[in-house]
Amino acid sequence: MSISEMRKDTDIMKLMMKDYYVETDAQSKNVFVVLLKGPTDSPYEGGIWRVRVELPSQYPYRSPSIGFQTKIFHPNVDEASGSVCLDVINQSWSPMFDLLNVFEVFLPQLLLYPNPSDPLNSNAASIYLRDKNEFEMVVKKHVEMYASSPRVGIADPKIPDEEEPLSDLEYPCEESIFE
Repeated sequence: MSISEMRKDTDIMKLMMKDYYVETDAQSKNVFVVLLKGPTDSPYEGGIWRVRVELPSQYPYRSPSIGFQTKIFHPNVDEASGSVCLDVINQSWSPMFDLLNVFEVFLPQLLLYPNPSDPLNSNAASIYLRDKNEFEMVVKKHVEMYASSPRVGIADPKIPDEEEPLSDLEYPCEESIFE
């Protein structure tokens, strides 16, 4: 198994251990879909997006290709293709980053802090710059129309929630093994 394949497997396992829903593609082991939950306290809150990930054969030395399959209204996401304009993925990728960084930091930050000066969706950027309240209303309407749980195509998606305390069932042994 190559370093690239081991890293890919490790990254997918990390996502699944953090309770992300990962759907693999039978045609290619380098293409899969991850469900992303909209960040709390944002107009995207309550939405769930299918995000397509394609890993190049040189991953992690080359960045993954990330695209929203679920329609999203955002200045830095192309409405037709779902392509994402995000410097950390497109230009300044480092092998130190992993897919967990993409789904827990980079994409949530993109949704929380759009960059309308470098748009892929000029309509969204224009509305964002002109009237943030109107922008939030349009985003919420898109969330309702396209990114609600039943519309995403998975009945009960397993995606991470806010930090919740672990239940007793998740602590298999509370006694010290050294006693």
